[in-house]
Amino acid sequence: MSTLVIVESPTKARTIRNYLPSTYRVEASMGHVRDLPQSAADIPASVKGEKWAQLGVNVDSNFEPLYIVPQDKKKIVKELKEALKGVDELLLATDEDREGESISWHLLQLLQPKVPIKRMVFHEITEEAIQDAIRNCRDVDEKLVRAQETRRILDRLVGYTLSPLLWKKIAMGLSAGRVQSVAVRVLVKRERERRAFRKGSYWDLKALLAVGENSKKTNEFEARLMTLGGRKLATGADFDESTGQIVAGRNVLLLNEAETRVLQERLADKTWTVSDQEERPVTRKPSPPFTTSTLQQESNRKLGLSARDTMRTAQSLYEQGYITYMRTDSVHLSGQAIAASRECVQQMYGTEYLSPQPRQYTTKSKGAQEAHEAIRPAGSSFRTPQQTNLSGRDLKLYDLIWKRTVATQMADARQTQITVQIQVEDAGFRASGKRIDFAGFFRAYVEGSDDPSAAIESQEVILPTMRVGDHPNCRNLEAIGHETQPPARYTEASLVKTLESEGIGRPSTYASIISTILAKGYAQLVGNALIPTFTAFAVTDLLEKHFPEIVDPSFTSKMEQTLDDIATGEVQWLPYLREFYSGEEGLEKQVKDRESQIDPKEARTIHFGDLDAKIRISKTGAYIESESGNINLPKDMPPADLNAEQVEILLQGPKKLGVHPENGEPIYVKLGPYGHYVQLGDKSDANPKPKNVSLPKGVTPESVTIEQAVGLLALPRTLGMHPDTGRKVQASLGPYGPYIVHDLGKGEDGKVHKDYRSLKAADNVLTVDFDRALQLLAEPKAVRGKRGTAKPLRELGAHPEEGDPVNIYDGPYGAYIKYGKVNASLPEGETVESITMETALGAIAAKAGTKAGTKGRKTTGKTTGRSKKAVADSETETTAQKTTQKASTTKKATTSKSTTKKTTAKTAAAKKTTSTRKKVQTAED
Repeated sequence: MSTLVIVESPTKARTIRNYLPSTYRVEASMGHVRDLPQSAADIPASVKGEKWAQLGVNVDSNFEPLYIVPQDKKKIVKELKEALKGVDELLLATDEDREGESISWHLLQLLQPKVPIKRMVFHEITEEAIQDAIRNCRDVDEKLVRAQETRRILDRLVGYTLSPLLWKKIAMGLSAGRVQSVAVRVLVKRERERRAFRKGSYWDLKALLAVGENSKKTNEFEARLMTLGGRKLATGADFDESTGQIVAGRNVLLLNEAETRVLQERLADKTWTVSDQEERPVTRKPSPPFTTSTLQQESNRKLGLSARDTMRTAQSLYEQGYITYMRTDSVHLSGQAIAASRECVQQMYGTEYLSPQPRQYTTKSKGAQEAHEAIRPAGSSFRTPQQTNLSGRDLKLYDLIWKRTVATQMADARQTQITVQIQVEDAGFRASGKRIDFAGFFRAYVEGSDDPSAAIESQEVILPTMRVGDHPNCRNLEAIGHETQPPARYTEASLVKTLESEGIGRPSTYASIISTILAKGYAQLVGNALIPTFTAFAVTDLLEKHFPEIVDPSFTSKMEQTLDDIATGEVQWLPYLREFYSGEEGLEKQVKDRESQIDPKEARTIHFGDLDAKIRISKTGAYIESESGNINLPKDMPPADLNAEQVEILLQGPKKLGVHPENGEPIYVKLGPYGHYVQLGDKSDANPKPKNVSLPKGVTPESVTIEQAVGLLALPRTLGMHPDTGRKVQASLGPYGPYIVHDLGKGEDGKVHKDYRSLKAADNVLTVDFDRALQLLAEPKAVRGKRGTAKPLRELGAHPEEGDPVNIYDGPYGAYIKYGKVNASLPEGETVESITMETALGAIAAKAGTKAGTKGRKTTGKTTGRSKKAVADSETETTAQKTTQKASTTKKATTSKSTTKKTTAKTAAAKKTTSTRKKVQTAED
């Protein structure tokens, strides 16, 4: 008896073949074989004239979807039909979630098999699981298929109904989506909060105390001022973020700098007395095993992987048989998984680290569905990461999943929280410590930390032994000023967490949602932060005003619940679609009624209550409208950071520094989409691309001199000929800072080779000499991606909230603060020795909310060539190599008024053309 098995991917097919008899043939469908048409060219001629054809859904005939076989799938369908000939049985072995169920159903509709059909489901690709799946096949679940089809139709109706409205009212190429638009609104709301934020400041004292006369560091500890005269001191939590003032009704004492320094002098030589000491035991339990959402969050935090990269890597691990199915909302572990985890604990950590009883987790989410289990290593016994043949991100992600799963069956961690109250005159200080009495599951896994052992050490804050009545010595008393920080912008991890907690969309769709938001220009990924653009503000404003339900998280969440109910048969799909789209208050009627009410000029205008300037949106970005012409806003400017002072500077236009001493041409300081730069001469027909160079880091438009500008415009500077090769050594400036380049000439491959070194913080690209350049070239090249792996210059301690270490490292641009994935420069005036934890935390928070380079590289956000594509396309090259490639595309200046007019004309022509041709595909979810 011969059997044809159809799965989605070739990798999955290869893995499954290892566990099936030779009479089984396994083929891949390469994902979906049918879908709604993506463009006008896909629409069959028989329905092209129908008014619903562009939607791909016949809304007048029970919302019947128009399914077509995409051009790139026709060959695959033909091959599957050929493979079906002569077999005795067909097994549909697509993924076990709704989407996989839908693929199986579509295969049935296309192939029309005449042989017995079975639906084969499994959540891991191991021999045991595959054999069990063959013995327990079922039919295709029509309810799951209908739920998936309803979701697909809903996404199409929202996307293809609202997106054309955005094209008409704001700009071509924009899109709306059932989940996408809600996610964008979440980002915009946080940016609005940052705009509304008003900074508050407060002061306190930090004491370095010691027990006994011994000068050992172990006798020292820190204490913070908490009360004065019986009143609690103000902290950041006591401030109103919208006013920068203490919240009304809070009975707290707010000290300014002068008052704090007077208090500092008064207390310094007084007697300090331990007034109270408390030890409180704390037990921490291990986190549940991974779901799709928590895996994306932790992978982003620990490994720096985007949601899309996490899912791609997890898909590969699943298809190779290393982990269970990666699209799941469940935290349940099978008995097999629990037994395998407990065996790992016993073998690797010992019986004392094993939880007394098998630990099982319960999924709290009502909508939990799809897979049977949480994400875990596959099989009845778990391979350790070292026992696999994995490498790179595959190994890192498997290691993360393995540790998290094994930790679930480990004993609780036991800690003791220690609080010591110290009184000096009328001031109350507090010292806090933490002792780990038993590491428990920390030995295998600490959430948010790469190295469990290091994390255990950093979590302990050991206080010296003290008793009530002891008199510690004050070795230093420091007055410290604080400023409250605005709400942190979302990262991919925190956005995923918010979407899941609000019930918006499904975790399996989050990766594509975030990718679409970035691709459509609704957000920029700066460092690890998702910063919404001005375009996102305009689109969100329009949708909030005219289609509030579409961007209402609770409405979207209820829609997800309805889809779950359709999957269980509790809700009928057709009445729901009719009400949503064609009802009296349905989407179709809303768009028709409100389209005429939306003024395009108003829709393209962003109103900030604290600004008088008119900020408008065009296809090319945001600009300030003024009587003298439109002023483009820098593409990387966060909306929350645009204030009245910046608007005034922008409206003043280019600043003329002076004239070039040799040719007499004027030199200007201008602002382009990617930052400030100096330009030589005026743009004209004879000089369409005046030479321009970005201002280097630390040089502001206000501080740059005519001498510096002349020097920058003379770059690259030839310093001399290398003694070994006789070829040029030059100094230049690029998007990653100043550098030295040695031209090595053509190699055997016929390509020009160059050797690069970044200049150090103390070097000046305008004055660095030949000897210094040779010295730098003689040094070994820095390995990219290794920043922060050396021994830190200073360890500040554990983050007070997250517990991860905050350290100071030495880098090519001087000392910097490192916390997790965030690298922040030392604030001006601070040194490695002087900086405090509080100051470092402020710098980290500021860096997380401002422009930064992508992981593992340093950027200024300003490029000689104005083009950022080369930055994204050349991540694996050295800093200076990328600099040279960028320099080859330099001199693209700020768009002038005449260019803006031309662009507007082109955009208008494009709109006219688009209205008569096919509709472009929109992002729907």
